[in-house]
Amino acid sequence: MGNPRQTRQEGSGDRRPQRDERIVRLYGVHAVEAALNNPHRKISRLLVTENAENRLSAVLAQRQVAPERVLPRALDRILGRDTVHQGVMLETAPLDEPALERVARRADTNGPLIVLDHVTDPHNVGAVLRSGAVFGVAGLVMTRRHSPPLDGTLAKSASGALEHVPIALVQNLARTLDEIKGFGFVILGLDESGGLIDDEPLTGRIAVVLGAEGKGLRELTRNSCDRLCRIATRGPISSLNVSNAAAIALHLAAARRRQS
Repeated sequence: MGNPRQTRQEGSGDRRPQRDERIVRLYGVHAVEAALNNPHRKISRLLVTENAENRLSAVLAQRQVAPERVLPRALDRILGRDTVHQGVMLETAPLDEPALERVARRADTNGPLIVLDHVTDPHNVGAVLRSGAVFGVAGLVMTRRHSPPLDGTLAKSASGALEHVPIALVQNLARTLDEIKGFGFVILGLDESGGLIDDEPLTGRIAVVLGAEGKGLRELTRNSCDRLCRIATRGPISSLNVSNAAAIALHLAAARRRQS
């Protein structure tokens, strides 16, 4: 992005470049700031309002990026009027996908591996990533077909965590769980039929598998787990949102690592 800053007036948003399948759009100040701070992100185009540019001034100077100045309604036209873009949109290449084995090795120092079974809501997956970045996580494993795209909505919900938590996308979850077992992991599936997760050591190479809200773990996934466990509840509602369940499991695992 070596071109001098261009000031784009209200009508010029119609001249959009043809979309490339290898380009993703990120928006929101925290998501874009984290992406700009990630040296592995390749920057294609950055659109900012004056206010957003001021908020991002430090990272823009550090990354030596010259953004295109736009009015808020230009971003509304590109992203949709209901999108809370906070005056900034970044077009960037997807991050390189890490090998499953490399993600698994991180469990020795970073915390459990989180596996999502057909969780398709980008807000939920983004929130799981954020909890992982807060409490510590080896990485996230999802199926390639039944997971949300790693772009705008998910990245904004993750509040920058997309840049910090490696994500392995796989074809078949049951086969992948067997492969993870081969790396020396104990596979724990969160399911209301299991014992209390409080009774698990949650140290060493642990993978925690969570299913979609309402559906839970699929039968083949459940059968691929070493053990099933549940989070104790006492209130009138007995189930948790998948991202809340992941946060509790990761917090408990972090506490166990501090005690060990």
